[in-house]
Amino acid sequence: METDDVSLREQLFHDRVREILICVQLFVCLYILSYLILTHFKKNAEFVTDDIEDATVNKIALWLCTFTLSVAVCAVLLLPISILSNEVLLTFPHSYYVQWLNGSLIHGLWNLVFLFSNLSLVFLMPFAYFFTESEGFTGSKKGVMARVYETAVMLLLLTLLVLGIVWVASALLHDNTARESLYDLWEYYLPYLYSCISLFGVLLLLLCTPFGMSRMFSVTGSLLVKPRLLENVEETMNCALFEEASLSRKINSNTSCWLSLNMEAMKRQFVSVQSKRMALETRKKASPWQRNLGYPLAMLLLLALTVVCVLMVCFHVLELLIDESAMPRGMEDPHLGLASFSMFGSLGAAVQVVLILYLMVSSVVGFYSSPLFCSLLPRTQDTTLTQIIVNCVSLLVLSSALPVFSRTLGITRFDLLGDFGRYNWLGNFHIVFLYNMLFAGLTSACLINTVTWAVQRELIRAFGLHRLPFTVNRSAIPFRLLLASGLSKIQ
Repeated sequence: METDDVSLREQLFHDRVREILICVQLFVCLYILSYLILTHFKKNAEFVTDDIEDATVNKIALWLCTFTLSVAVCAVLLLPISILSNEVLLTFPHSYYVQWLNGSLIHGLWNLVFLFSNLSLVFLMPFAYFFTESEGFTGSKKGVMARVYETAVMLLLLTLLVLGIVWVASALLHDNTARESLYDLWEYYLPYLYSCISLFGVLLLLLCTPFGMSRMFSVTGSLLVKPRLLENVEETMNCALFEEASLSRKINSNTSCWLSLNMEAMKRQFVSVQSKRMALETRKKASPWQRNLGYPLAMLLLLALTVVCVLMVCFHVLELLIDESAMPRGMEDPHLGLASFSMFGSLGAAVQVVLILYLMVSSVVGFYSSPLFCSLLPRTQDTTLTQIIVNCVSLLVLSSALPVFSRTLGITRFDLLGDFGRYNWLGNFHIVFLYNMLFAGLTSACLINTVTWAVQRELIRAFGLHRLPFTVNRSAIPFRLLLASGLSKIQ
């Protein structure tokens, strides 16, 4: 009997060590990836300065931002990893090489992400911001530790302020329940605070994701070579070359007195024509397959993903009306490897993973495309440390709300693990039902608006192009060039 107990304790010890090693390896990989991303965007002048103290403070803040960004990436991967792990265990139930993949490991990942998300949002990111803005108390000895003391005091005051606001809000909503849990900081206040932050993130996803789905079409179109109906690339590029040469000659000539008055306008026109000519050269170099097949396939894929999302949400709305189990809820044990979380098996699970990642990408695109947050868009080697902190906080809010967002919309039937399923508003039928209806309506409206306007614009451009190969400034092209190119009919 004692031998069995020892063997069981050894097995539990080895399982725990293995889970810790796997989590550490995953986090190290994500940390390195996040560090490479941030160093690609950070402003080097803030880290290479004559003031060693400022450089040290900025490096510490950058490490905290890297930690936060790695937690955000891990939060994005929570549901995909959980769904794929379940399918792997279903496919290879008795394989020796996947025995380490179990419910305990997945549950531990969810708990760690929840813990680190709280830690980053409540302590690390405010500390990083105050640390970069601090100078030390007046009269104190200058140095990094003086900044640490000032930052700690500011963070303490901020914590008391936030906890006071949360206590008042919970007291107004729950009366005596909050007063009785005044001393229960870890079990009540932090989960309640994170629940409010998650609710804000879910509402932000509701606004950003439909707009981002519509923006994905234009963003993808800017990265690919678009096919043009009824367009002669050679003729259009020759016209652009003629106009560019004429404008260049006029800008370099100083014989005309009226030209000096319109020099700025002509320079802007020259840059516009030059960009058109470069775009035409790119189109000319592209292969026929890339020019005529790549863009339509990408647009069809985006359209299919968006339509599938809307259909799944509409189906989930019907489920909410007839089946109470469709409501999002938490579970204690994921029970991996027993049944697929999709009615279509492994293929359906793969589609769920793609849709979840597509929702996250769309939300990020919509976030940075919105008028309120477009100024936060990071620029290569030109993003200040304050902007990096704000971007990391924004991405963490969006990514930590993604599991709740996906489960609330019915994109997956994988229930929320750990403290992610403890949010009070998840059990409210009216909130969940209204949320699904709003998402389906907003996404459908954005999709219809984007597709219809894109088709109309392309048809107008195509038939206008059929009548006139290229919109040119006739006065900018000499008559002999028009005659030589066969365009004298325009006159």
